[in-house]
Amino acid sequence: MPADSIKIAWSGPHFGEEPPLVGKNGAGAVFFSGCNMRCVFCQNWQISQGNIGKYYSPGEFKKMMLDLQNEGALNIDLVSPTIWAERIRQPIAEAKKEGLKIPVVWNSNACESTKILKSLEGLVDIYLPDFKYGDNEAAFKYSGAKEYVERAKEALKEMVRQVGPENVIVRHMILPDNVENSKRALERIKEISPDISLSLISQYEPVYKADKFPEINRNISKKEFEEVFNYMSELGFSKGWVQDMESHGKFLPDFAKENPF
Repeated sequence: MPADSIKIAWSGPHFGEEPPLVGKNGAGAVFFSGCNMRCVFCQNWQISQGNIGKYYSPGEFKKMMLDLQNEGALNIDLVSPTIWAERIRQPIAEAKKEGLKIPVVWNSNACESTKILKSLEGLVDIYLPDFKYGDNEAAFKYSGAKEYVERAKEALKEMVRQVGPENVIVRHMILPDNVENSKRALERIKEISPDISLSLISQYEPVYKADKFPEINRNISKKEFEEVFNYMSELGFSKGWVQDMESHGKFLPDFAKENPF
């Protein structure tokens, strides 16, 4: 296996992202194998923890992106790319030189160094980070991440510096029995910029190793969702999307335009 190989689990049209990232033909998703976090509730655990996938050369990855564009993808959606940053940087640059015109989306967990992010300046057009935790104890307990809050805040600052708040969408998924964690996370995001688009996720399911933690071994309740939603409103967020609990996790269409929160 060449030292510059890149492990990818799947690529193709993906319709599970926020509305402006999907369009008619979907996002051109590339799901990378492995992850730098160990979330016990990971919904893609077979990819992130199980490490399924096959190795591609930099040239094959470049062709993959150009092929997705030719197939009508709205963007190149790089899912969990952090641990592969050094190997994918050059293929992205070459693809842009060879005709990649659609936006490159960096879809990550925000647990990444500013050094990595600075090396991507000019290559990434849209940042789509999760801001998973506002509490470091929860971050370590459920994801094995140390000093997550500080790292995520610095990463988010760098993302905003590079592409502006208008090109950053921050996701936060509500965890059961963790309303205060969600409130702290929303506060941290607001501290970076009030103009960031927020995506509030309600689709949590107790999968993978969640059954080892009784407090998160269930779906979130309507009361928990409403408490976090109301706090988001109090903080004054005005751009973004919210998943409707009653429509199986689908995003409310044009939520920010029709129902500013």
